[in-house]
Amino acid sequence: MSLRANRVGEQMKKELSEIIGRKIKDPRIGFVTVTDVAVTGDLQQATVYISVLGDEEQKENTLKGLSKATGFIRSEIGQRIRLRKTPEISFEFDESVAYGNRIESLITQIHSEKPANKDEE
Repeated sequence: MSLRANRVGEQMKKELSEIIGRKIKDPRIGFVTVTDVAVTGDLQQATVYISVLGDEEQKENTLKGLSKATGFIRSEIGQRIRLRKTPEISFEFDESVAYGNRIESLITQIHSEKPANKDEE
């Protein structure tokens, strides 16, 4: 991504967090965190990576609710950020948070097993 695309992505991330948290009243949308926004170099498309607190059903319902509200979200972004053309928005789950938690739990498990092995020797 270019420098401008990065700046637009960061601004969109900030605005999207506020829009999703305060403006959207869909009951399907749970506790959502916008983790990243990837904007193409030509500023035509934006992929919004989200993290949702809850089980798989809540995650799917949140994604459906956000997909339904994409038009409203895009119009709000268009009003808040001055661009010639507002990027098309698509939402995806950010699996990196779950992946990081899994690695952390494995490291903790390894560290907790290590002292037990030293005692056996």
